[in-house]
Amino acid sequence: MQTRVCRLYGQDDLRIDTEATTAPVGDEVLIRVGAGGVCGSDMHYYFEGGIGQIRVREPIILGHEAAGTVVALGPDATSLAVGQKVAINPSHPCGTCRYCQQNLQQHCLNMKFFGSAMPMPHIQGAFRDLVNVREGQCFVINDQTDIGKAACAEPLAVCLHAVARAGDLADKKVLITGAGPIGSLCAAAAKLAGASEIVVTDLQDFALNVAKQMGATRTINIATAADDLKPYEQDKGQFDVCLECSAAPAALRSAISVLRPQGILVQVGVAGEIPVPFNPLVAKEITITGTFRFHTEFAEAVRMIDSGKIDVSPIITQTFPLETATEAFDVARDRSKSVKVQLSFAN
Repeated sequence: MQTRVCRLYGQDDLRIDTEATTAPVGDEVLIRVGAGGVCGSDMHYYFEGGIGQIRVREPIILGHEAAGTVVALGPDATSLAVGQKVAINPSHPCGTCRYCQQNLQQHCLNMKFFGSAMPMPHIQGAFRDLVNVREGQCFVINDQTDIGKAACAEPLAVCLHAVARAGDLADKKVLITGAGPIGSLCAAAAKLAGASEIVVTDLQDFALNVAKQMGATRTINIATAADDLKPYEQDKGQFDVCLECSAAPAALRSAISVLRPQGILVQVGVAGEIPVPFNPLVAKEITITGTFRFHTEFAEAVRMIDSGKIDVSPIITQTFPLETATEAFDVARDRSKSVKVQLSFAN
């Protein structure tokens, strides 16, 4: 069988190629992809040729947010059936390294993560009509669940892990800086975790409107109403937790200024080196914690989407056919009119 693939050859060089697909072997299953979400890392690879020190050094098929339908089974695949719809977990930890043995699989020393340029050779991704996937990476969804929603399981899993890193959010005041897909999904996750107040900041009204639909109790456009955040600085800060999703220096500074003493700042967004205002950080005894990918949260994300407990549809703002992938990437880059852009594939 032939499949189209969305392959990046280098910065600004994205092509739709056609190649043969092999039959599934062992415990693999062949998935006909229905939808795939364009992630920030995909955009960094395309527009910048990498993320920081991680560079695209060979052609790579992009995409790690995907869902589709099982069309063939390998001889050792026993838990799935042809015709079932599945969300694809892009994460494949080895299970044997020191971190896997400590249940820290997201830090696996031998991780194979779809569409990642970290290792060499690169791990090929899921932006293709047909892809072979290990049976254990496929999570069944109901026939009634929209395939585009199912493709949002990966970013939702990232946010569920980030919220878990913050600890108990019941009755807590939470600030979320950055209203992209991750910021909006963090709002949904924080709401589900019982946060009493969820304030989301951004520079774009379009994104903030989506965040409000996802669970924000208040939104603030920092570009036009930055002073609206000032009252939260009273009495050394009002927020218990900040989920910092922008990786912008200004957002980090404002987050520290509005966090209460011994508040928690979870750094979700990634960027290069940014300055950190250490004096207030130290004086207020603020805890900064990182968050990276997910493990058990993927299954949880699938359950929440499949059951309707979290409705991810507001973040899906545009869908483009695979053959117009470059246009999709350009729109995804324009935050004044997009949040989550997805690719659709031939069925």
